[in-house]
Amino acid sequence: MSDMWIVINTAVAVLAVVVFIVRFRFNPVVSLVLGAAYLGLATKLGVEKTVDTITGGFGEIMAEVGLLIAFGVLMGSVLQEMNAIQRLVGTLLKTFGPKRMPYALSLTIATVLQSIFLDVLLVISAPLARNLAPKIGKYGTARMATALAIALECGIVFMVPGVAALALAGLLGVPLGKMMIYGLVLIVPVVVLSVAIMSFVFRHGWWNEAKDEEQVAVIDETVGPVDGDDPSDSEPIEASAGGGVAQKVRVEKQTRLVVLLSPLLLSLGLIALGAVLEVAELSQPVVEFIASPVIALLIGLVGTCLIGRYHVGQKRVEKAIARGFAESGQILILTGVGGSLAAVINEAGLGEILGQYFTASTAAPLLMVWVIAAALHIAVGSVTISAITSAGILAPVAPLIGLDPVFIALAAGAGSLFAVHVTSNTFWLLQSLMGQTTRGTLKTCSVGVSVASVIAILIIMPMSYIL
Repeated sequence: MSDMWIVINTAVAVLAVVVFIVRFRFNPVVSLVLGAAYLGLATKLGVEKTVDTITGGFGEIMAEVGLLIAFGVLMGSVLQEMNAIQRLVGTLLKTFGPKRMPYALSLTIATVLQSIFLDVLLVISAPLARNLAPKIGKYGTARMATALAIALECGIVFMVPGVAALALAGLLGVPLGKMMIYGLVLIVPVVVLSVAIMSFVFRHGWWNEAKDEEQVAVIDETVGPVDGDDPSDSEPIEASAGGGVAQKVRVEKQTRLVVLLSPLLLSLGLIALGAVLEVAELSQPVVEFIASPVIALLIGLVGTCLIGRYHVGQKRVEKAIARGFAESGQILILTGVGGSLAAVINEAGLGEILGQYFTASTAAPLLMVWVIAAALHIAVGSVTISAITSAGILAPVAPLIGLDPVFIALAAGAGSLFAVHVTSNTFWLLQSLMGQTTRGTLKTCSVGVSVASVIAILIIMPMSYIL
């Protein structure tokens, strides 16, 4: 088959996936498998090879990141049950003060809390951010909503163990430690600059409280105890059998916040240590074992569960684990079939074709990855799908031109952030939880995250030459 027909059929397959999801409301998993099947047959891979490539691509990426995603989501679910996030926000407020909260909260969410499923993290943190908004001065709602949107979306694609970051690393064969270090180098300036730019434009007249905020009374929700306070909470008062009043108390031990978060921080530290040893070409078998991402996150999960048993009891830990399994199922299947489509694209030979056009510069393929991911995200509304699909299209180009795959992963992540809009669940959650109108959410979420997307690719391109 000619090169032109391979390119055309690949474009048709990707477009078909978009149409199935957007127009016919097919499930993304089904749509991706249909697109992969069409491409395999259209490029004459044959029935048997097409099926083998689809299943092999699924299995390959699951082997890379399946356990990592599961362990990360389970750990986050237990942290949620222990009320760790509410306490962390309270500690940040006490440490940095109201004025610096948009930066402190966004950096913390983007870098440390990515083991928590995005929708869950948003539901936990948004009411706290909304309560803090009046305390940081004028345009508080706009600044806190923007900080949340940028932190959540950037964290999921750039920082390990964010689910999209794990999927991109597995798909492109990027070591998890390397992905984490490069992601950290990128995400800090991206978040800070994006929040600063959006705060500047809000202060200069781009936010209208009457039109951009819902005019309803804000319920006064507690920020949660700061570190050292009593974290116990109570359920509603119930009448006792004897006619008196008894309080049904859900007891939690007084455990310091740093202890609750220590297993997660240990996991991230071990993964980073493994990356440092790899770069330094040092061999320490015991350290290499515990620093491997699967073992490091397993250690973190076991540690979090043990602390959870002491802090909230075994029954609540089991409840959190069950909830975590339910949350991780869809993520795992979606990530796997994204790998299936990428595998078929690779087998069809698109990488070799595109490699002929990108031999002179590393910037061109990175821009191409960003544009493809951005276009897919605008159409589909899924950060993970657009990132995985765009990376899969150009992944074969990396070895042909000597481009480090980590930059393709970061560029795909950056492009998938562009134009978060009404097809995104995050958009509507931010609107309702932060008390914004649709117009206001378009500013804080759509524009704010798009600014982060553009800043990210502008940083990634020079990084690809320097690092």
